[in-house]
Amino acid sequence: MNEKYIELRTRSTFGDIINTYFLFLKYNFKAYTNLYLRYNALSIILTLISAYLLVTGFMGLASRDFRFGMGSNVETDSYLIAGGIILFLIIFITALLNYSFSSAYIADYANNEGLVNSKRIWKSIINNFGTIILFLLIGVLIYVVYIIISMVVSFIPLLGMIVQYGLSFTLAAIFGLTFTSIFTTSKSFGEALSEGFDFTFSNFWRVVLFGLVIGILNLMITGLIISIPSVIIGIYVYFSVESSVDIATSTFATLVFTLGFAAFILTFIYTQALSQLSYGILYYNLNEVKYNLFLQKKIDQIGVNE
Repeated sequence: MNEKYIELRTRSTFGDIINTYFLFLKYNFKAYTNLYLRYNALSIILTLISAYLLVTGFMGLASRDFRFGMGSNVETDSYLIAGGIILFLIIFITALLNYSFSSAYIADYANNEGLVNSKRIWKSIINNFGTIILFLLIGVLIYVVYIIISMVVSFIPLLGMIVQYGLSFTLAAIFGLTFTSIFTTSKSFGEALSEGFDFTFSNFWRVVLFGLVIGILNLMITGLIISIPSVIIGIYVYFSVESSVDIATSTFATLVFTLGFAAFILTFIYTQALSQLSYGILYYNLNEVKYNLFLQKKIDQIGVNE
């Protein structure tokens, strides 16, 4: 057993669940991040390519004298379109991978007392691939309904905004809890989705507030990480303007903005994976509250030992 193992299957209070999440990150941040980078190596490379295409396209629009010597904006538009398509595919596919990876990670962590194995995680993702794709298709339909509802209620002052945020946190909880259920138990897709809905609406305020708090805290983490490249870019732009450097045609400026934009996207994707970890921790708490399986197991072991 991992000496710093944190038991997730407990009947904790709301504050204790938040505390458990950050204790989990404290003890497992390095191991989780290292494995995360291995699973996302390709998406990181593609994100850099996408960021370069988008930055080059935007800077090409900012300067009619395109730095490759093209007087037309045709190639600039091509860069923007290609970068946008690649970025969309990266975020979409990586989000799906990270939902699966984080859910499989937290399940393997709980089932093996903190001794996580990369091969077991990958095998778990492969074994549940069909269920993941099915959930993806259903999820897209649910998300379309969410967009329609959001557009309708957006015309209602204040109340519309509250409804939008409520729906957003509710959907995030359903997706997060359902994905964890898929990897934690041997339930079918329908059973996992039903459990996700059940846990969400039977503990509605706890789940929504949990999503709100974790969302704010992860946003702070994102802001902290992004602040480093943001400061560097800000300093560079300031001195470039002072030195009358033409940023729109500068190769070095393109490199700086590309790395900064890529850092923002990669940080956003990473915090999304962290959010799924938090819903995994929440899932085990809600599961134990409802079924008492871990507590019953401990009681049964006491009887055997006696």
